[in-house]
Amino acid sequence: QVQLVESGGGLVQPGDSLRLSCEASGLTFSTYTMGWFRQAPGKERGFVAAITWNAKSAYYADSVRGRFTISRDNAKSTLYLQMNNLKPEDTAVYYCAADRFPYGNAHTMGRTNTAGSWGQGTRITVSS
Repeated sequence: QVQLVESGGGLVQPGDSLRLSCEASGLTFSTYTMGWFRQAPGKERGFVAAITWNAKSAYYADSVRGRFTISRDNAKSTLYLQMNNLKPEDTAVYYCAADRFPYGNAHTMGRTNTAGSWGQGTRITVSS
């Protein structure tokens, strides 16, 4: 059974930085493309970023490109999201996701949401 556990959320001010982590178990982490999605209040869950299983390619939503960086440590089965220059519109519950099948494509995960497993989410509030 796949388990994804996010951590690192909280309340921050505009312009602050934050790093999310997602610890994975129950899957061969190093073979799965992973992603971050978010759901803002009153909105549907949407794509944030994805990274291929070998960390050679990443894909970002336009709204976060240049501010957020996705990375992974396959030895630790952990996914990260470094978020800089946070804005109030980044307020949301952030979810870690594993692709449905091994060796997936990060662009495909972002464009068509091929996520097969989800974490429980971690909340980020950006407010002054």
